[in-house]
Amino acid sequence: MTGLASALLALGLHAPATAAAEAEPGDVQQAINSLARTDGVVGVIGELYVDGRRKGQGSAGTRLLGGKGGRIPPASRYRIASQTKLMEATVVLQLVGEGKLGLEDKLSSLLPEVAEHDQVKEAGKITVRDLIRHTSGIPDFAESGKFGVFDFTTAYEPIDLVRAARTLPQGEVGQYRYSTTNYVLLGMIIESVTGRDRAAEFQRRLFAPLGMKSTYLATKVSDQIKGPHGHGYHPDAQGRPRDVDRLNATSYGAEGAISTAHDVSAFFRAFNQGKLVPPELQKQLPRPFPELCGGTVSSASGGLPGISSVTFSTADGRTQLALAATLKVDNEKAMAVGDAMKKAAVAVLCPGQ
Repeated sequence: MTGLASALLALGLHAPATAAAEAEPGDVQQAINSLARTDGVVGVIGELYVDGRRKGQGSAGTRLLGGKGGRIPPASRYRIASQTKLMEATVVLQLVGEGKLGLEDKLSSLLPEVAEHDQVKEAGKITVRDLIRHTSGIPDFAESGKFGVFDFTTAYEPIDLVRAARTLPQGEVGQYRYSTTNYVLLGMIIESVTGRDRAAEFQRRLFAPLGMKSTYLATKVSDQIKGPHGHGYHPDAQGRPRDVDRLNATSYGAEGAISTAHDVSAFFRAFNQGKLVPPELQKQLPRPFPELCGGTVSSASGGLPGISSVTFSTADGRTQLALAATLKVDNEKAMAVGDAMKKAAVAVLCPGQ
């Protein structure tokens, strides 16, 4: 479920100013052509931005399985999956900066019902900081097996996901354990503190100010990808790829943003340039891991059934390469696609390495 999202989890400071923004980039279409030849890929799109201006784009493969549907338009929307978590952490820290929330506030005081009904163990010890940093010990609800990939119609509430996590063994508070349940709870806290739903807060605080006009947060069963886009597939019990374009947003918790290469690049440009939260709180944000081009380019990634997406960004925020690949393999086999995405990014952002 989390796909390649572990790249988001490294906490640290920005790498030094990068040469990647200064060098002549490699050919985006050529890199995407190579990526599309990776086993399990149906279609790929990507765009390169420097200082907010598009410097390259590409599309390869097809919109539908079996070579059908033509190429995916490069500016199409796609699910950014766990990249949504970084946006949610940003919203939470904006609330902290406004004095509406504290990093040491306890989950039991912010959402008393989860403590009263024993829906989260150790709710009196878990802080907002723990939720942001995945140190709450709360299990990932996806591991419960209660939410089927092909269930496109059951509408789950966030608390249903939290309850599912409660059926699993709890870790120790303070120890790192990646879990989407943390961000489900942060979403509930956002709504409790602001009196508005998460989608409205994302729109008001991020999407509108950053000019992310094609981006929205999917929170309902009916929230699907708008406009022409690529379809993803997931193997059924017999191993046959089945269309999962109608993916159920309510069963994936905090991974629901639907965006474009242009818009997600705008977010990471502002993020890396320190424009989204007060400077004293920036160190609390999960940092995309600086792993490419000599440590000068970081990647933030996400995966859901049928989709793998990554945004690569230079430390100074000047350059972004956003890639999305629709798939016909399960999440485990999608890891090879993630490796191919990194190779494509190297070819574009640090050619010659």
